[in-house]
Amino acid sequence: MNQITKEVSNAIRVLREKVPLVHNITNYVTVNDCANALLAIGASPIMADDIAEAADISAISSALVLNIGTLNQRTIASMLAAGKRANELGIPVVFDPVGAGASKLRNDATREILEQVRLTVLRGNISEVSFVAGLGASTKGVDASEADGGNDAVAVAKAVAEKLGCTAAVTGAVDVIADGKRVVKIRNGHPMLSRVTGTGCMTSALVGAYAGALRDGFTAAVSGIASMGIAGELAYEAAGQTGTGSFHIAVIDALSRLNPVLLEEKAKLNEI
Repeated sequence: MNQITKEVSNAIRVLREKVPLVHNITNYVTVNDCANALLAIGASPIMADDIAEAADISAISSALVLNIGTLNQRTIASMLAAGKRANELGIPVVFDPVGAGASKLRNDATREILEQVRLTVLRGNISEVSFVAGLGASTKGVDASEADGGNDAVAVAKAVAEKLGCTAAVTGAVDVIADGKRVVKIRNGHPMLSRVTGTGCMTSALVGAYAGALRDGFTAAVSGIASMGIAGELAYEAAGQTGTGSFHIAVIDALSRLNPVLLEEKAKLNEI
């Protein structure tokens, strides 16, 4: 077993011991899925996006997850207030720039967050992370564009990690995580994950749970993304032939059954 697999195996043990409270300002398409994914992995979710309480909730949380999937002016202000308060208190911040590059509102909000909030982990698809890196991106709604498929995910992740001083995670058929010192590729997952809405949002929420427990952005990103990938594989074995609805529920079931032994057996991690 390699070193990063040992770290991931230990991470879920620590997470379940600490039961981190994860503050989510996320989108209304996937908010229920994010809450259930956090409960399944062993964390405690709280969804609070009103400006009147966003900073206060961040202050009592173990981690903050910002997701711009259904962005509006009200939640932009809340994200900035919550992010600044988390930074003041040393609380990890995970940012999911859903659809960055697709509209002026998303682009401007992404720039504001990057300018005003210090991130622990940024997680997105190749189009979103390419946009953040300042590279050419052809975002197609909230999905990665085929036109960006030729971008080198390792180079993009390294560029963002260096630019922002955080861990950068590019998720896709092969996931890449970089923090300026280490780079890991993850080959877990199943294509059916892309046919259920919210699996990317859930992955960011899981990264937040691990970050809240570990206070280590790199190991948190690898652990959260590997957990979702393995859950997708287990869900397909259990319910993939039934259809996407059953597969969706099976993902939550699989997350609830993950343990150090399963992660050791199933994780396909390669540190390069």
